[in-house]
Amino acid sequence: MKKYLGFLLALVLFSCEGKKEIELPKAASTIIADVQEHSPIYIFFKVEGKDTIADVNRKNSIVSTNWIFNIDKRLPLKLIVPEIIKLQAKKDKSMHKNEAAENYFSYANDVKKTMAFLPFTKVKYVIGKPKSGTIVYFSKNNKILVDNIEVKRDSLEDYLNKMSEVKLHTINFCFDKNDTYDRYIKNIISIRSLEIEVIQPEEFIY
Repeated sequence: MKKYLGFLLALVLFSCEGKKEIELPKAASTIIADVQEHSPIYIFFKVEGKDTIADVNRKNSIVSTNWIFNIDKRLPLKLIVPEIIKLQAKKDKSMHKNEAAENYFSYANDVKKTMAFLPFTKVKYVIGKPKSGTIVYFSKNNKILVDNIEVKRDSLEDYLNKMSEVKLHTINFCFDKNDTYDRYIKNIISIRSLEIEVIQPEEFIY
């Protein structure tokens, strides 16, 4: 527990110094409970006039460590995904890169009242629609569409498992670019709880 108190304290101190706050997403389950030897990446929610901006701060990041992305839950995917792509590329191209280092999203387990982490190192983000394959689309209004057919969340696993093996192996998980990061994290946790075999490393944002 001390590790999490220390991590939370670092966020509070950073917020006080920069007079900024990050509202983390919340979920009822934990994917990863602990990350050692990490550096923080902060993406703040910022408003300038009528525009919402993803304000990135990575000055404390060390390429050879695990990276924890602390992202404000209110930001839309269309603002944060381009920044994530840039940061992934910088880390991958660095001569100091540690092949064992991972990338994680942080969120709060609102049941256990602890920090939690979601690994996404192997995910390749693509801005735009997939050119082929089965599309599982998570819309801004919290609907799930499989090739334009609405499927209830609690029926998704059975629906996908009834597909042919070819279709199942060409599933593309896609997300509404205007949806919030908060709902994205909840959707990803939901996806990873599914007992299906998916081999596509990409996630599409449009």
